[in-house]
Amino acid sequence: MTDRKAQLAANLARVEERIASACGAAGREREEVTLIVVTKTYPASDVRILSELGVRDVAENRDQDAAPKAAECADLPLRWHFVGQLQTNKVRSVVGYADVVQSVDRSKLVTSLSTAAVRAERELGCLIQVALDAGENGRGERGGVGPGGIEELAAIVADSPGLRLDGLMTVAPLTGPYADRQQAAFERLMDLSTDLRRAHPAANMVSAGMSADLEQAVAAGATHVRVGTAVLGVRPRLG
Repeated sequence: MTDRKAQLAANLARVEERIASACGAAGREREEVTLIVVTKTYPASDVRILSELGVRDVAENRDQDAAPKAAECADLPLRWHFVGQLQTNKVRSVVGYADVVQSVDRSKLVTSLSTAAVRAERELGCLIQVALDAGENGRGERGGVGPGGIEELAAIVADSPGLRLDGLMTVAPLTGPYADRQQAAFERLMDLSTDLRRAHPAANMVSAGMSADLEQAVAAGATHVRVGTAVLGVRPRLG
């Protein structure tokens, strides 16, 4: 086993232990929570090692990094999640490799995703990114739609060819009423998920929690956690 593989295996084991412990504390089965490893800034060789170690879900937030990496790893049994703010001029590229876009936050983006998915003859999973640092109908500092905009945007996704409404995503806010209150933020997201599922029962995916707050996300009921640093290490500085 190479040094890097041993390092990633040890880190993965620690994260798995944290998720399992959080599930136990919340009275949940470990299988209820999917780990998504966020591989941004790390090379395709790390993605390949992660696949060898059993990881099946990976995430990226920049198309210029993700597209060549996904192409290099096209032979692996991976689900690729796009989690960054997505500009419409990058949509066609992202739809070429992503299985799920977790950062859907405006109708113009939905239209572009639908057009590209139909052209590529693919079905693309979509999560509505919820901004809990915004007002009811505002927009978040790091993207996302306020809670009041979920219903309308979800209906547009659900009615768009080539797209599948999978659920909701959020990032713990740094400002606003939920700043430094990750547990409360994630519980609010779960309440919004319950509301969404009344109209769209299959949209049951809830993506929340990262390296520092995955336990709070699991406690609140998240189905997916997005972990980068705790698995891959501190990210190298971008030049």
